[in-house]
Amino acid sequence: MKIETNTVVGLTYELKVSKFEDEIESAPFSVEIRDEEDPFYFLFGQSGLPEKFEELLNGQSQGEDFSFTLAVNEAYGEPDDELIINLPKSQFSDQQGFNPEMLAEGNFLPLMDENGYPMQAKILKDLGEELLLDFNHPLVGFDLHFDGKIIEVREASKEELEHGHVHGEHGMHD
Repeated sequence: MKIETNTVVGLTYELKVSKFEDEIESAPFSVEIRDEEDPFYFLFGQSGLPEKFEELLNGQSQGEDFSFTLAVNEAYGEPDDELIINLPKSQFSDQQGFNPEMLAEGNFLPLMDENGYPMQAKILKDLGEELLLDFNHPLVGFDLHFDGKIIEVREASKEELEHGHVHGEHGMHD
């Protein structure tokens, strides 16, 4: 079966990132490895992944290897200064499930958007009564280098299509 809209795709891969600064590209460094013990599964066409990522996998089959690079503008784009905001520390209390260790600079806070979807914010600076948070995707500003293998392609179930995500062993349980 080939990868197409509404198929469930399972991948193993290594993701490396690089960045251009002052016309010089940094050496790619590894930021994520998904192996056979922890493969990555997604619903093709509803993944929320960069469009170019899906475009480059479209039509491939189980067992095929892939290797490609997404430039910044094909991946998550450049950082948006409007997504860097100050919020009162009081919003991150024990009652909301946060502990003081979670509020350290450099940490990512697990949050939910207004629709209940998970998101995260990186703590850039502790300003005393407030935290300076970055809501940009952690991979903004980077070229993404993928090397991997397609380990499974199958038709999505009716429930997966209705819910917009993978169910079962490699997906969400609901």
